[in-house]
Amino acid sequence: MPIQLHAFDTPNGRKISVALEEMALPYDVNVVDITKGEQHDPAFVAISPNHKIPAIVDPEGPGGMPIGIFESGAILLYLARKSGKFWPDDERAQIEVLEWLMFQMGGFGPMPGQVHHFIALADETERRYGLERYMAETRRLYGVMDQRLAGREFFAADLSIADFAILPWVWRHPRHKVDLADFPNVQRWYQALMERPAVKKGFEVSLRHPA
Repeated sequence: MPIQLHAFDTPNGRKISVALEEMALPYDVNVVDITKGEQHDPAFVAISPNHKIPAIVDPEGPGGMPIGIFESGAILLYLARKSGKFWPDDERAQIEVLEWLMFQMGGFGPMPGQVHHFIALADETERRYGLERYMAETRRLYGVMDQRLAGREFFAADLSIADFAILPWVWRHPRHKVDLADFPNVQRWYQALMERPAVKKGFEVSLRHPA
């Protein structure tokens, strides 16, 4: 039975659609329109008690029993272990993947997310301080990633869920007001991943209600 993906067209939602496509796991999409407050629907909150997308329900979870999972990082770890893909066997290699997954979850997500918030404010006084603070930190994080990718293809030794976690946030670089030409190693990595057929499918799948 297919996994049920509850998501919307955001970087965190795209993490999971990309991972599912790369892992060749069958799934169906249930759009949760966060612009209309659908994340507060009791049926969704029963799966995601933090009222946030994405979440999944795997009808064939551990022991063959259904399981619901919320938080994109937890979902990526679960899917990697379920599929046996993009999660290394070696413990040291696993730690490397976890480091860059946590880097995304703790920094390169929350910080650009604040840019998304402040850039949308109409009042220039309200916008200025927040944008200066969070755009500076976002650019610092791009710099960390650029340094990491110098002379290497992926964030860990091989393509992993850490790359899938980071990719959709780099996808939003125009909204961050970041020119990837300023971070050539990130740009090279981003362009290479976006050319992967499964990644393309993960970004093309509709995560919005039909207009």
